[in-house]
Amino acid sequence: MRIFLDTNVLASGLMGHGLCHDLLDRILIEHTVLLGAPVYEELHRILTSKFRVPAELWHQLESGLRAFEHAPSVATPLDVPIPDPDDIPILACAVAAKADVFVTGDKALLDLCKVEDMPILSPRQLWQKLSGLGGG
Repeated sequence: MRIFLDTNVLASGLMGHGLCHDLLDRILIEHTVLLGAPVYEELHRILTSKFRVPAELWHQLESGLRAFEHAPSVATPLDVPIPDPDDIPILACAVAAKADVFVTGDKALLDLCKVEDMPILSPRQLWQKLSGLGGG
């Protein structure tokens, strides 16, 4: 499965413990993780400012992120009704990359349920789906 992770899920998976961390470990082994330029840029900003990740650790993370498949940049944004316009290029990247699922913790994006034919799931919903428990 081709899985596009929103920045909040990826940051939590890289820096925390718990569901997002376990989910990231699982999908790195069993599936293809997609990473788009808008997520990469936002992740760098969040990890170095909010989490205060030192430059050396960021460079280590950065080399690990190269293992992810990179989604193409998209010139034409999607026409979707969401409150944060910064999310539109991220969704457009996921659609252009032909992701099977977009995973986010953002309620406004989760409320969309899907964009084009791409389902939008929470980390818990994806975990349940991968475990054969339904949830998406």
